[in-house]
Amino acid sequence: MIAEEILGMVVRSSIALLLATLGEIITERSGILNLGIEGMMAIGAASAFFVTFYTQSPLLGIIAAIFSASVLALLHAIFSIRLKQNQILSGLAISMLGLGLSATIGKNLVGFPLPKKLSPTLITCLAFAIGLLLWFLLYKTKWGIIIRVVGEKPEFADLCGINVFKIRYVCTLFGGAMSGLAGAYLSLSYTPAWVEGMTMGQGWIALALVIFSAWNPLYALICVNIFGAIRVVQYHLQLLGIPTPFLLMLPYLSTIFALIVYTHPRLKIAFRVPSSLAQPYEREKI
Repeated sequence: MIAEEILGMVVRSSIALLLATLGEIITERSGILNLGIEGMMAIGAASAFFVTFYTQSPLLGIIAAIFSASVLALLHAIFSIRLKQNQILSGLAISMLGLGLSATIGKNLVGFPLPKKLSPTLITCLAFAIGLLLWFLLYKTKWGIIIRVVGEKPEFADLCGINVFKIRYVCTLFGGAMSGLAGAYLSLSYTPAWVEGMTMGQGWIALALVIFSAWNPLYALICVNIFGAIRVVQYHLQLLGIPTPFLLMLPYLSTIFALIVYTHPRLKIAFRVPSSLAQPYEREKI
């Protein structure tokens, strides 16, 4: 019985991370690095709670979360793809924008109860189903090949008649939508309330989990739950009075680790980072 309870806690604490990680895997597979996940999760959480609170419809709340996070993802895509700006700086700016907007949206809702909670079982099943579907998409379908080629060899993809820019836009928007859904899960199901900072750095951790998952959705299902188990252990240790400052630093350490891997030439090869990740595509070079 205790084992089942702990397993349930691990899975529930992993769902938001899983959704955000899966979205970022698809985004990065297309060659776009998005450091704005934290802000997109935050705006998703705030939008979902705001709309659900006033409409009493979790479905409308989810739609609002996906839409608001996708708008931020679109901004990042415009800066990264059309304007060919530095993707790291753009992502950081988007993250700060999302965090600021979420605080503004939710400032009058702190402490209010949610009239209708989202079913955790439903969103859990959905998250795992999405993970399996994305693995099938990437490795068993023509569209998966196209996404991977665009992220590895965009020049070759362009020569084959593939619209590199369109694929990158779609994948970036998908990643944003998944981050928004992750935020909605936090405010409508995991902790059905709005509290500023409720994402607790999970967007940053998702960046590192993408690397540990080797950009494979199937591996992400495993890696994310391992990290979820670590978080559950952290809570139990705190209840026992054992300080866990290292675990509290994980979001920041994860970000530093991810940035080092994304920018260091040898580490990029060792971790098999998509070769064109974070590199603007210049069609004129063909």
